[in-house]
Amino acid sequence: MDAVIKKVEALALLHDKIDPKIVKEKNIKLGLRNEDGTGVFVGITSKGQVIGYEKVISGDGSEKVNPIPGKLYYCGYDVEDLVAGKEKEQRFGFEETIYLLLTGELPGKEDLKSFSKELGRKRALPREAKEIILNRPKHDDQMGSLHTIVSAMHLFDKNPNSTDIKDVVRQCIDLIAKFPSIIAYNYQAALMMKKDFNKLIEPDPDLSTSENFLLMLSGKMPDRFTAELFDTMLIFHAEHGGGNNSTFSTRCVSSSGANTYMALCAGIGSLSGHLHGGANEAVVRMISDVKRKVRDWESDKEIASYLEMILEKKAGDKTGKIYGLGHAVYTLSDPRAVFLEKKAEELATMAGKEKEFFLYKKISRIAPQLVREKKGKVVCTNVDFYSGFVYQCMGIPKALFTPIFAMARVSGWSAHRIEEIVQGRIIRPSYVSSLKGEKHYISISKR
Repeated sequence: MDAVIKKVEALALLHDKIDPKIVKEKNIKLGLRNEDGTGVFVGITSKGQVIGYEKVISGDGSEKVNPIPGKLYYCGYDVEDLVAGKEKEQRFGFEETIYLLLTGELPGKEDLKSFSKELGRKRALPREAKEIILNRPKHDDQMGSLHTIVSAMHLFDKNPNSTDIKDVVRQCIDLIAKFPSIIAYNYQAALMMKKDFNKLIEPDPDLSTSENFLLMLSGKMPDRFTAELFDTMLIFHAEHGGGNNSTFSTRCVSSSGANTYMALCAGIGSLSGHLHGGANEAVVRMISDVKRKVRDWESDKEIASYLEMILEKKAGDKTGKIYGLGHAVYTLSDPRAVFLEKKAEELATMAGKEKEFFLYKKISRIAPQLVREKKGKVVCTNVDFYSGFVYQCMGIPKALFTPIFAMARVSGWSAHRIEEIVQGRIIRPSYVSSLKGEKHYISISKR
């Protein structure tokens, strides 16, 4: 059996490789990206807009892409303004962000109150769902667990396959409310030696999403600073345009007429990939390696020398990547990373991790310069560079970094699902054949 598996593997490698000549000749947009690195337009959305460069037409008519400071908009509103507004009014803002993404409008005071109450009311899981969580075989894959339970939630819906907008909206709001409970319970179940319903903390409908999740996870009410910062993290991760891999996956599956549970599971599956959702975990692993290998954390020279070895594939995980750097759209700056750097310093002081924070800060300054010198690329630190460190300071385990991303992004996935259902056209791009011509069938006796 081993021999045939190895043969399948070898033949797949032989026939599935891409000939660069065909890619160039046919002008194939690999990864749905243009030659200059910008994304190919495949749809239209009112939800998220990510800006990191501008296209300029020069005197000879040629087009040039110029890097500019990054901006992120939700339904036309600058995310920095959303965060600044809720901070000024000393309130939580994730619920407001969910409402905005789903409706395209900011809620009035009474609408926000009613919507937040509805989310709180829907947080609790049916006992049968808890049984599925507790009775699963022992595991440590939190994204796999999230996928399983979200898929199973269709069992508790009287009309799970409806694509009528009223049912889709109902299902989306229900799952947005339940994601934090599912994630907290999955993690607690993984830690239990003996499965016990009584150890699963019931959600509090009167708390914000941020406060409630942190309470369910640790059993302790979080301090206000931590809860508000976690709330901001959820806002920052809620949406990032229709082109990011998990949102596009959700839209693609939604366009086929699949139900809400299947569509959102597509988003979860995509986010579980290390090239999309695991970046902050990779940053934490990289920094741990730097801490072990660099003796003087205050020496720019030592840090730069080691980062150069990482780029040359001589250190770290030997991939040549400095994690937490670069972005598909952002070039000069990621607005989320700019905000997090300031807040991370405050949190590091509270957690007694100032020395570690300043190592992060030095790397964030040195690494982009090195990449520009060695590879000729303009890159900036992205939101993942600091988010893992912030979660660590909050006492959140690394296994939950990506599920928390999903907890926030399900609001964006839901908004895009609804938009895709309303627009109503199946996504069906084309692929160019790599074969030279027709093959003629040979009977098995002559092969």
